[in-house]
Amino acid sequence: MIAMIALFRGAFQPPGSGEMGPRMWGWEYHMGLFSILLMGLFWIAVIVAILFLIRWLIVSTSHRNREARPADSALEILKIRYAKGEINKEEFEEKKRDLGYQ
Repeated sequence: MIAMIALFRGAFQPPGSGEMGPRMWGWEYHMGLFSILLMGLFWIAVIVAILFLIRWLIVSTSHRNREARPADSALEILKIRYAKGEINKEEFEEKKRDLGYQ
């Protein structure tokens, strides 16, 4: 009967799975805890890296938008005020000469 159990047990083991291995010394519990902690640290690092990447993308695109838009010069502001009708042609020409433009 014991021989039949041994044969039956051997028939359902995958090939190459002998009795030797980490379980023989009781490592499966310690390595299991270590691997769980290591996997947790890995996923925390991945999430933190993704958050930093998103923050970097937001900050870099906002800086690019500010640099791409030229600062309004005094002449540009004067042209906008004239276009809106806030000042007339004489005031526009006078202020343009005051700013040093011909």
